[in-house]
Amino acid sequence: MSAPAGPVNRGSALPLRVEVARQLSRLRTRWVGVLVVALPLLLVAAFALGGEDDGGDSFVDLATSSAVNFAVFALLAASGFLFVVLVALFAGDTVAAEASWSSLRYLLAAPVGRRRLLAVKAVVAAASSTLGIVAFIAVCLVVGWVAYGWGPLTSPLGDALGAWEALGRLGLATAYVVVQLTWVGALAFWLGTRTDAPLGAVGGAVLANILSAILASITALGDLRAWLPTYDAGAWTALLQPAVVWDDMVRGLCTSLILTVVFGVLAVIGFERKDVTS
Repeated sequence: MSAPAGPVNRGSALPLRVEVARQLSRLRTRWVGVLVVALPLLLVAAFALGGEDDGGDSFVDLATSSAVNFAVFALLAASGFLFVVLVALFAGDTVAAEASWSSLRYLLAAPVGRRRLLAVKAVVAAASSTLGIVAFIAVCLVVGWVAYGWGPLTSPLGDALGAWEALGRLGLATAYVVVQLTWVGALAFWLGTRTDAPLGAVGGAVLANILSAILASITALGDLRAWLPTYDAGAWTALLQPAVVWDDMVRGLCTSLILTVVFGVLAVIGFERKDVTS
């Protein structure tokens, strides 16, 4: 007679490599990869079709002066909406898609503990979002280097940073954008645990970001605007100056991380109580 099966180790179910493979096989992941490569090329083509600039003093006017300037412009252009959608897509779709496919109940019957399932999916979603943003900036640097050459970073205020120092500042700016957007990912992830419609979770997080940005632009709200997660979304531009002022960035990171924890806790509590077998 064969020995009886021992207890199932729930902690070993759904390893990270399996979830990574599942996400890489998704069509939306492939489309994000295409976008990361294609968009910088489209930006270069747009500048080429537009001809020479007028010598203005905005990031758009300075984008073609060097590879770092081009990457900074791309970061500025993408961080307001494109990266928001990218983060919301990876975070909001990961659990809700399983529910819409009716495969979530089978994952939990594997068995996979609910907290482990959320942890694995959250880690892979965060890694995918970060990789997408970092890859986009890296492609922009390479494309900008080929198209405009390697040179110093020139800010609209006339300040200049050496190319390698500017590269380090760009890395810090990218890291700030990634961390600052964690609240969007956490909100989308929480919504994804509450609905079977992936687009609802993704759209809800994007809409929340848009509403926060609108409210942050209303000066009549005074100091209340500082509590909005998008108020300091662009604070990373302080890194482009020779002397960096960190106050706004610290506040922006703290606000985002607090909201990330809140939405993360709500996701865990709500998912543990959710009936996913009905």
